[in-house]
Amino acid sequence: MNTNTKIVPCPTCGQSVVWDTKNPYRPFCSERCKLIDLGAWASEDYNLPAQEDEPFSETGQQH
Repeated sequence: MNTNTKIVPCPTCGQSVVWDTKNPYRPFCSERCKLIDLGAWASEDYNLPAQEDEPFSETGQQH
């Protein structure tokens, strides 16, 4: 293995994965883990918190 090889954990299962362009599923270890993650996004299991600094008016402009 090359000394510049980067090993990362699969975001789904935590298995060690070589970060390489030859891995079509990176950063995941497999298609299964990639699809599990996609399903979590599709079912809105993940979300990003948002906070409005200023409310928008009815025209969509900030006050």
